[in-house]
Amino acid sequence: MTYTVKILEIRPVTHDVNNYMMEKPIGYTFVPGQATEVSINKGKWKDEKRPFTFTSLPDDKNLEFVIKSYKDHQGVTNQLSSLDIGDELILEDSWGAIEYKGKGVFIAGGAGITPFIAILKSLEAKGELDGNQLIFANKTKKDIILESYFRDVLDENFISVLDEEEVDGHEFGRIDEAFLEKHVNDFSQHFYVCGPDPMVKSINKIVEKLGASPESIVFEK
Repeated sequence: MTYTVKILEIRPVTHDVNNYMMEKPIGYTFVPGQATEVSINKGKWKDEKRPFTFTSLPDDKNLEFVIKSYKDHQGVTNQLSSLDIGDELILEDSWGAIEYKGKGVFIAGGAGITPFIAILKSLEAKGELDGNQLIFANKTKKDIILESYFRDVLDENFISVLDEEEVDGHEFGRIDEAFLEKHVNDFSQHFYVCGPDPMVKSINKIVEKLGASPESIVFEK
């Protein structure tokens, strides 16, 4: 089923990421971590569908996405960044395999953080954030989505990793086996992994090697 919704608000999050708030169709449901196919209700863009993850909570009045725009691609995300309040998006029903299954370690690369935003916001609202950890990899500090929020709600359980610049308060390098051995003290817990495919495959392999069971690793298959 498809739904046409109006954009109510557009706010910058970083230099290339925006928050899009839009109308919520009556009865529309999703689970934190899930996504939907989105297209722009204009000309040729109506048929250009892309998956985006909800960053609002299921009970919120409106729907929300946090979307990174790739200006050099001249594609859907670039077109989204040029939209205005009142423009329309076309949504489909929700779907997705990333869902909270218990306390664990969230590992995200870049825009791969988006499924975890709604999950962590949901846990915060229920007072169930304790014991969860977020490891978030980016190129530079200016690329970090919602850094202040994660630091505020997770405190020392938020670890930021940068691989193109060294900045106080951030780890430098890549999330490899040595990094995970240093920062994770229990590999029997759940692992939630989202980011570029090579990163997801690499981290899944590493955490299995370090003792995680395949059933405990949650990612978009």
